[in-house]
Amino acid sequence: MYGQNLLTAPDAVRRLVDAAQLEPRGVVVEVGAGRGHVTAALAQRCRRVIAYEVDPALAAALPAGVPGGGDVTVRVADFLASAPPAEPFTVVGNIPYALTSAVVDWCLHAPGLTGATLLTQLEYARKRTGDYGRWTRLTILTWPWWDWRLAGRVPRAAFRPVPRVDGGILRLTRRPVPLAPARGWEPFVDLGFGGVGGSLHASLSRRFDPRRVSAAFRAVRLAPDTPVGLVWPEQWLTLFRLLHARAR
Repeated sequence: MYGQNLLTAPDAVRRLVDAAQLEPRGVVVEVGAGRGHVTAALAQRCRRVIAYEVDPALAAALPAGVPGGGDVTVRVADFLASAPPAEPFTVVGNIPYALTSAVVDWCLHAPGLTGATLLTQLEYARKRTGDYGRWTRLTILTWPWWDWRLAGRVPRAAFRPVPRVDGGILRLTRRPVPLAPARGWEPFVDLGFGGVGGSLHASLSRRFDPRRVSAAFRAVRLAPDTPVGLVWPEQWLTLFRLLHARAR
């Protein structure tokens, strides 16, 4: 099974598919279809499912559709090497934990992707969505274009074989209108995470007038010694607008 823990509990399958908020006429790409538990549930909710399963033995047992449901196209191939569909689509999958970062990166760079609902390790989902009270560089870097949400938890007992950790439902949704311009945002975030004692204020002051950085921090009610990981995405956006406008 190529290291994958299959999601078999019907309630957990339903929660994953519910979290995806599928359009009945939409197209869904499934990552790691396994024995088809999630595949069948997806086919009942949408027009077409493109199911990727790299294990030929598992792929051979996948359905071509379900009664009253949409069509299922099974592809015995590596999802990470695939090209995105030409039409708008979503991604859903109980993904192998070892490939989480690669799958997320594929999704973030796929034209036409409107959203992704991925069952990952709970720790990863919490980390990327700020559930620990801290925010990572990847989340901040992509926040103007993608909304990151923890959409639920799945106990380890819902999988076979049973993994050592619980799962988390990570929901990525493309924003209809970006919250910041592409030009300037990445350098700004890189500068902020560049590391001057872990302080965002100190890092930004390397490029911007420290007095203006202090004024921007007061505007978003941040103490100058706030660690960079504790700065919320909305505060990043306001700092960017204030400092970027004044830097011109």
